Amino acid sequence: MNTMLAGRLHVPSGRFRVEEVPVPVPGPGEVLIEVKAAGVCLSDVHLIDGSLKPFVPVEEITLGHEVAGVIHSLGPDLRGDWTTGTRVALQAGQSCGECANCRRRRAPCLLARTRGVDYDGGWAQYAIAREDTLAPIPDNLPFDQAAIIPDAVSTPYAAVVGTGDVRPAQAVGIWGAGGLGAHGIQLARLAGAAPIIAVDPLPGARERALAFGADLALDPADPGFAAAVLEATEGRGLDVAFDFAGVPAVREQAATALCRGGSLVLAGLTPQPLTVTDGTRFSWNRNQIRGHYGSSPEHVEQLIRLAAAGRLDLTPSITGHLPLAEAEEAVHRLENKIGDPIRLVLTP
Repeated sequence: MNTMLAGRLHVPSGRFRVEEVPVPVPGPGEVLIEVKAAGVCLSDVHLIDGSLKPFVPVEEITLGHEVAGVIHSLGPDLRGDWTTGTRVALQAGQSCGECANCRRRRAPCLLARTRGVDYDGGWAQYAIAREDTLAPIPDNLPFDQAAIIPDAVSTPYAAVVGTGDVRPAQAVGIWGAGGLGAHGIQLARLAGAAPIIAVDPLPGARERALAFGADLALDPADPGFAAAVLEATEGRGLDVAFDFAGVPAVREQAATALCRGGSLVLAGLTPQPLTVTDGTRFSWNRNQIRGHYGSSPEHVEQLIRLAAAGRLDLTPSITGHLPLAEAEEAVHRLENKIGDPIRLVLTP
């Protein structure tokens, strides 16, 4: 076993291809993971098209930040009692491990790096993982579901229970019912939000939102949109509105739907400016705008326990499986919404 398949991106040119590369060797504090499943995320598409850049300058990387597998071999100087064959999911982020945030397990820190973005990820037969990024998974949790927990599920989970601080019976709006938003709906329901209003221009996405637990699914272009929100919330408006789309128009609309004291959480990423159309009304209502990014290690661990205990069913989240050799096809399907995927999973 000297070489393996890996999905490699040449960052300056945007050239992506699956090719043979040497199998990496774990260094001090690291293990080698035999990858069993790796999710395909819209962030991977954006890395390939150049709209998303690594935070750390890098020439070429193996993509893939949603990864699960088994420990294949151990590097030297491990602090934990790790053994080969242990089933694990890999945290998407790798902290510096030294700052106060990292010591308190609060992520991301200023020096955090992301797997498959700033260093080699899991679109490969084998991947290196630092031992503090390992999250053990039980035997009853399938690899494909475990793989998507870091990011696809943990990012909206952290947005809902952390940044949004959603409480039972609060009215919640979810803009965008894609890979993040669909899970945001599911997790808002788990947190006890009521009602949950999904907003998406695509009829198929609105149907999916209802299947994932939304009480109401609205078209943002509907002339009766504002009235429908007020009717569903008994005239109050939304306690928390989540933008999972990363679109300026979404943010403007969501801000107008907030109740007095309500918050807008920006979970979808965009470099474009944020505009509050009626600043006076926003201030009078004591509204807030909260930025959100990623999740912390404990969020992934909590979600693993919830999924393993049957409190969170991620089976509907897996739209399809493709072999690693067909990673380009998976990217094409996600980018063009072929089959309306939530998550496609590569299986080396």
